[in-house]
Amino acid sequence: MALPVTTRAAPAMPFAPQPRTAGGGLLRRPSPPAAALRIAPPLFWPWQKVKVGPLSVSPMGFGTWAWGNQLLWGYQESMDTELQECFNLALKNGINLFDTADSYGTGRLNGQSERLLGKFIREYEGPMKPPDDVIIATKFAAYPWRLTSGQFVSACKSSLERLQLDRLGIGQLHWSTANYAPLQERALWDGLVEMYEKGLVRAVGVSNYGPKQLLKIHSHLSSRGVPLSSAQVQFSLLSMGDEQMELKTVCDSLGIRLIAYSPLGLGMLTGKYTTSNLPSGPRSVLFRQILPGLESLLTCLKRIAERKGKTMSQVAINWCICKGTIPIPGVKTGRHVEDNLGALGWRLSPAEVSELEAAAMESPKRMVQNIFQTA
Repeated sequence: MALPVTTRAAPAMPFAPQPRTAGGGLLRRPSPPAAALRIAPPLFWPWQKVKVGPLSVSPMGFGTWAWGNQLLWGYQESMDTELQECFNLALKNGINLFDTADSYGTGRLNGQSERLLGKFIREYEGPMKPPDDVIIATKFAAYPWRLTSGQFVSACKSSLERLQLDRLGIGQLHWSTANYAPLQERALWDGLVEMYEKGLVRAVGVSNYGPKQLLKIHSHLSSRGVPLSSAQVQFSLLSMGDEQMELKTVCDSLGIRLIAYSPLGLGMLTGKYTTSNLPSGPRSVLFRQILPGLESLLTCLKRIAERKGKTMSQVAINWCICKGTIPIPGVKTGRHVEDNLGALGWRLSPAEVSELEAAAMESPKRMVQNIFQTA
């Protein structure tokens, strides 16, 4: 697909200084209209991009789970204009990795996230040089009716149609079927091989794989001459378990890039919510169980955020970057994009990383893992 424009963008404008309270804390501001959001200066240099197989991606990407999800995230089609502003603002600030899935979208809106990304790419008015300025990483669901490698390749082609692209950046298996349909999984692995060999994807990856199963698929793909480039897993200060850390070690040893989804714990690490101020919808049940035990971690996040002149969200995301992962926080508004961009261009000190991890270990309950997560 030919992507538009070759001219260079005008110099970016810096963020406005963040106002503070008399005590030195960050003062919360009302969200401005999307058009009023400022553009940041370069938050990282081209040589600071991260390698994912053959791809060079920004140190942080954005997730689009909410783009079409009515049940958990309250999506309405009236939000599409603001979502396009999110995409444009991210792209103008150097973010080139956008994660999606063919299952994202509720009911009749199934696949909506991919459709919106395709629309936003076509309508983007800034400078864009294909294929590296926008790298789409989509996940293909291991539905029970996808029983052959050919059916999995067809799923990839359907995603390409919704995205209106000729080729994906990263094609990912959304979850493993090892726990309930091991024979199906081998066919899906072969589907990844075929879509790679047919040139439908530039790289392949997996999601929700534990270290043991990751070693198995890596071996299988390697025997077919296909490199496994990425592994996506829930990774945050709330899911800092032994399995996640073991997975990171395995990824490092095999040259696989770990992509961290839910780096903000579905919003629990933003400082926005309390036991008396819970989000609407199904998240409130989980928040009610976990938030009461997060006082130590949230206090630590707030203390470091104030010391750094950052927000709690920015500190939590930066921790993921310091651990060598690519975080992909979800975004629904321009303010989300602007806040998350503030996680780039600086680093927590080793002492601050240790301080956060010690506080996280005090939490009596951790984030519930994806039900499809394997060992």
